[in-house]
Formats: sequence, C-alpha cells, structure tokens
Amino acid sequence: MSHAQKVHFEQPKEFKFSAANMKKIESHVAKYPKGRQASAVMPLLDLAQNQNDGWIPEAAMEEIGRILGMPRIKVFEVATFYTMYNLQPKGKHHIQFCTTTPCWLNGSAEVVSACEKHLGIKLGETTPDGNFSLSEVECLGACVNAPVAQRNGDDFYEDLTPENAVKVLDALKAGKKPAHGSQTGRTTSMGVKGATCLHEQAEKCGVKKC
Repeated sequence: MSHAQKVHFEQPKEFKFSAANMKKIESHVAKYPKGRQASAVMPLLDLAQNQNDGWIPEAAMEEIGRILGMPRIKVFEVATFYTMYNLQPKGKHHIQFCTTTPCWLNGSAEVVSACEKHLGIKLGETTPDGNFSLSEVECLGACVNAPVAQRNGDDFYEDLTPENAVKVLDALKAGKKPAHGSQTGRTTSMGVKGATCLHEQAEKCGVKKC
C-alpha cells in the first residue's frame, strides 16, 4: 500500500521576480530580435521555478506572459509540455527516472520498482516526510549509460541497478551526496569491457599510427 503524502498547496495570488532575476530577464530578452521576446519563455520559467522553491505557480506564468507580451495560455503550453518544469511542490529530492527505450531495455522498470518499494510510494507521489518525490520523464540524454535518473535536475545517476539505486536513495536520506555519474565505476561512457583501442583495425586500413 502506498503511504504517499497528499500534497496540499495553495496557488499564490501574485508573483514578482526578484531584482536579481529581473536583470537576468533583461539579459535573456536581449538575445532575441524585437518582437521575438517570447522566445525567452523557457529561461524565464526556469528562473521562476528556482525562485519559488522548485515549482512554478500560475501567477508566475501570468507574470511571464505580461513581461514577454504573450498570451498566458502560450506560457502554460510550454510549462506543461516539458517535464523539467514542476507545476506543484516536490520533495526535497525530486528523483526523475528515464523510462524510454534504451533505459527500459537495460532494466529501468526494475529500478523504478525497487525505488518505489523502498520508499513506499509510486511514480508521481511524495513521501510523507517530504524528502522524496518520484517522477517519470522522457530521455535524459545518457542512453549509453542507461538506466539513468536525475535528482532535482542537477545530479545524474547512471548505470543504475535496483541495488545501487536504493543505495543512492539511502545516501540522500542520510544527508550525503552520492557520486554522480556511473554507479558501477565505469569511466564516463567507456565500454563495459573497459578501455579498447583500434590499432589492429588501423593497420588493416594501412594506417601505421592511430
């Protein structure tokens, strides 16, 4: 049985960017030609999310629409399309699992299942203590090191197994910061069999040195 926290939150009636973020907004908008300032909507959504403890309220999207001179529905469309934008509060550690083809073929379903069982929640839920939220996302761009998950959009954990994924969760719960990247000791995207070279292949092609 899931003991997920039922997230109750209120949408703030107003949202204003900080002075520091307004300067950043000016910089983002200046990158685009006059009349094309709506192109800055994505970095502004990111600024709003970072300013508001990791989630974007509706008032922030309305403010972004006002600043960029675009209909608020257009801002909503972008914010609801990308999984990197959170439209409600998340746990302290927001763990996002890639479950698309390469990760799935390498066991992401088993990784997700192990983490759900360990935390007592399902994808889309938050633990009662507010420590963890679990989400499913599209490709995280680390297919060669699949399965992969990210924490709060910052730390990537790769080459996951049910066992080492649970260890990552336990380390985070204990206030530690697990090493990002491969959880099996692999160096970057090196082959699972270790370092190799192409000397023999080069010689066959008539190249003396490679």
